[in-house]
Amino acid sequence: MTALTSRAHANRRRIMDIALAELLRHPDATMDQIARAAGVVRRTVYGHFPSREALITALTDAAVDDVTTAFADGTADPSEPADVALARATLAIWVCADRYRLLVSLAQSSVTDAGIRARLEPVRRRATTILTRGLESGLLRSPLAPRALAHVHEHMLFGLMQAVNDGDLDAEVAGPAAAETVLAAAGVPAGRVAEAVREAQASPVTEVPPAPGDGGTGRAE
Repeated sequence: MTALTSRAHANRRRIMDIALAELLRHPDATMDQIARAAGVVRRTVYGHFPSREALITALTDAAVDDVTTAFADGTADPSEPADVALARATLAIWVCADRYRLLVSLAQSSVTDAGIRARLEPVRRRATTILTRGLESGLLRSPLAPRALAHVHEHMLFGLMQAVNDGDLDAEVAGPAAAETVLAAAGVPAGRVAEAVREAQASPVTEVPPAPGDGGTGRAE
């Protein structure tokens, strides 16, 4: 990578970081506002992203990359009980998803639901593997096939993100609540759900740095 290319990449990354922080604070932020926050002229922002939609698409792709990595890290141990692995993966995803949750509604207008689903296919495949293992071992019970159950869990998580956005779910408890909800939907016995989530929380496998400008909370101010 040449010095010029490296600098261009760093500038693009910096604009994306600042854009994410601005959109988390103000979902209606314009390209002009993002440029001012970045301390550059509007032409510089448009040089990297030809439209606001293109910028949001790039942020969505970065979010999906983070979610995919977090899910993979959360399910790296194939010997772990499937219910704990599923809880761990959900908690790992939520650390990323909470940071980007306001992008969900923004991305739907720029990327489309179908585009978001396509980007999440690697996560869906890995979830299907865990669900298959859990159903075959008897730790999970569901009338649904693993692939169908993975779709159910995916939409549940999107719904919970929206509930946080709408103020119907406290962001402080949303992660563990999401993990318990996913386990319950997978047929984990009621007496085991909270225990499996606690086991997953006791040995987290990944940490995600705070989003730029959020004061280290991972959430919008």
